[in-house]
Amino acid sequence: MNMPLEQQKNFDALQETLVNKDFYRFVNEEVLPLTTLDREAFWDNFNRLMSDLAPRNRELCSIRGRIQAQIDAWHKTHKGKRFDTKAYKAFLKEIGYIVEEGAPFSIETTNVDEEIATIAGPQLVVPVKNARFALNAANARWGSLYDALYGTNVIPQSTGLKASSKYNTARGSRVIAYAKEFLDDAFPLQDGSHKDVISYMVYFQDLLATFADGSMSGLRENKQFVACDGPKSDPTSIVLKNNGLHIEIQIDRNGYIGAQDLAGVDDIQMESALTTIMDCEDSVAAVDAEDKIEVYRNWLGLMQGDLVSSFVKGGKQIKRRPNSDKIFTSKDGDSYRLHGRSLLLIRNVGHLMDSDLMTDSSGQELPEGIIDAVITTLIGSIDLQQKSTIRNSREGSIYIVKPKMHGPDEVAFTCELFSRVEDMLSLPRNTIKLGIMDEERRTTVNLKECIRIAKERIVFINTGFLDRTGDEIHTSMHAGAFLPKAEIKNQPWISAYENWNVDVGLACGFQGKAQIGKGMWAMPDEMEKMMNEKIGHPRAGANTAWVPSPTAATLHAMHYHHVDVLSIQEELKNREPAKLDDILTIPLLEDRESITQQDISKELENNIQSILGYMVRWIEQGVGCSKVPDINNVGLMEDRATLRISSQHIANWLLHGICNENQVLGIMERMAAVVDQQNVGIPGYIPMTPDTEQSTAFASAKELILKGTAQPSGYTEPVLHAYRRRVKSAKTSNTQQSLTETV
Repeated sequence: MNMPLEQQKNFDALQETLVNKDFYRFVNEEVLPLTTLDREAFWDNFNRLMSDLAPRNRELCSIRGRIQAQIDAWHKTHKGKRFDTKAYKAFLKEIGYIVEEGAPFSIETTNVDEEIATIAGPQLVVPVKNARFALNAANARWGSLYDALYGTNVIPQSTGLKASSKYNTARGSRVIAYAKEFLDDAFPLQDGSHKDVISYMVYFQDLLATFADGSMSGLRENKQFVACDGPKSDPTSIVLKNNGLHIEIQIDRNGYIGAQDLAGVDDIQMESALTTIMDCEDSVAAVDAEDKIEVYRNWLGLMQGDLVSSFVKGGKQIKRRPNSDKIFTSKDGDSYRLHGRSLLLIRNVGHLMDSDLMTDSSGQELPEGIIDAVITTLIGSIDLQQKSTIRNSREGSIYIVKPKMHGPDEVAFTCELFSRVEDMLSLPRNTIKLGIMDEERRTTVNLKECIRIAKERIVFINTGFLDRTGDEIHTSMHAGAFLPKAEIKNQPWISAYENWNVDVGLACGFQGKAQIGKGMWAMPDEMEKMMNEKIGHPRAGANTAWVPSPTAATLHAMHYHHVDVLSIQEELKNREPAKLDDILTIPLLEDRESITQQDISKELENNIQSILGYMVRWIEQGVGCSKVPDINNVGLMEDRATLRISSQHIANWLLHGICNENQVLGIMERMAAVVDQQNVGIPGYIPMTPDTEQSTAFASAKELILKGTAQPSGYTEPVLHAYRRRVKSAKTSNTQQSLTETV
């Protein structure tokens, strides 16, 4: 990238030297023709941007290492001494880890879609590399409450109520009763219950419910009735709205369910996943140009509205594409349009990794995060042209979530990058909106100043226990041995961290302008438990929270009908803010005698089984996120965040002598057999046993654990990418060899 363009005789030849050929063709042939940009000017500007910013990207990553070395040295110097929070905090300020906090301010972000700014509801995160999953998530704006209840353990799978291939009428009755109770709670009638209604009708601008005795009742709050479809005397759809969220009561007396329902209600459609993060990062196994082009091509299909996924399900060929909007008649007689898809955000990769999509003149790969910013924005700009009926942003914004930033300087770099991208694509300033993931401790302790820097484009902050704990362990690796994972989550620092995020967001004016989010529910099969526990997220002041599936989004949406998040946020503005000292309290194992050898073995088994179960799919099959059975065969959604915390925890215990290498390796051998057994029958699965020495997945897990202290910030990407590339390379070589032998 250092060679001046004017010295090149053939522009295309230069680009194919420095840019992966397939990537170059993809951009030139599939993306740029959909814009008004000049091809040569685009690549010229891209080269200049990369030449300017790649060195600074690398410098920021090297600063992380220097700061970590200083923190390691401090802990080594103070080893064996009583932890002094005051002295520790003073040291962190001295080295620039904690920066001076400025005066109060409010964010100034404009042109934000209502799904982010004013409506509280569930959020999905999905690997954009998988077209089917991406479309499922995009279409999860609406979901059937009846299906979500019938197919999950929210309704117990007890005797007489079990779901099977044949419809269980008793179970169906319980589903309908549960749904009608929800209607009574969120949309109560002035008199009576929805379960006793025999018909609904619209009278002028009022919704009226009729009962068997001929009596009638309106809604307690008629403003909740907003639209309908079909004749007013016998509507086929009734649209209600509460806390900004819609539901659609579908009426069909000839329907399978409606024929058995007093009021003919055939289904209740819930407005569910208001927003979805299309992920290029933690849930994606994209290690080279081939993978990244697939990622970008799916994002392009979503922005154009023409992405299609065909697959076989239940013996039938199914073709999935983006849903259209829903159109009703408002109670005033006007058209009432509701969005048929989630508002899509795109999560770029962090600052750490480089990509073979582009190399400099010496052949060095260039920062993947910079490439992501340019290409995902370029593709996102197609949506802003308003040429398709399948629109994403109605406010003219492109939403990029940036993960794993360490402190204000890295946020400033990202904001400069976005400004440069806007200039090269001729977009108005602050078209690109920024989501800051509060998952690294240097960002947590400086969150206010991170937001200040991005105050004109910030739309999102969130907490994530797993990555945040992984960074907590790595940052304080030499402070001592950490508590077992389950106990770490119960320590004061984590509640302070969760509250701090909300407190800072509200103090910076997020209410009504931006999202404050909470992390993932990791057990997709445990929906009853989710319904009991995840209501805590909106009660904590979060106007969005991550869920693992469209079904979970439909169920979690009920929580936002039960909880008025804006009112909760008003109350929280007056509470005493969380304390920095609590956040800086390191969750160490103070009494080593309190943990037995049995406890240690159990902890190692849980961590190692989780690591191996995830990595066999990532390394061998390129699956970046999946439901992986834990040691008790409970399915957990695993991605790189779970891998990071587990590997760092074992590395910490090895460093401080809680366990030893032989013990870890022995458990790895045993857990490899367990994981192999759990994956029997999985297409394409490559067993690690009996010869683990020949297993690439096993070798990668071993390196990640035994060299955990040396991984930058405890990240897993360098090891994962290196081993996945080896597997892909070997498969390519084997294919070529097979073709040669065939010829």
